[in-house]
Amino acid sequence: MGYACYEITRNGEKIEAGYSVETVCEEDGCTEQIDRGLAHLCGAMPGGDEYGCGGYYCSHHLYGGIGPAEGLCKRDSKRWEEESEGAVSGA
Repeated sequence: MGYACYEITRNGEKIEAGYSVETVCEEDGCTEQIDRGLAHLCGAMPGGDEYGCGGYYCSHHLYGGIGPAEGLCKRDSKRWEEESEGAVSGA
């Protein structure tokens, strides 16, 4: 299987994904053209995982991180930081 175009299930809906599937950034109000390739994916797994929502974002709305939290949208990046800080402080 190649990664140019494939089907995934995200939030109960089947969508096409892959680097040849053109779309726009999923951040509200952003109109930047991107593709649904792994470079634009929030999280590590298409469709979403424990770290990311599985949305697709431009480079302005996909944030860095460390380890499994690398490449997350603003909402998931904030959640990850809050959970990590709570674990470190013992909360």
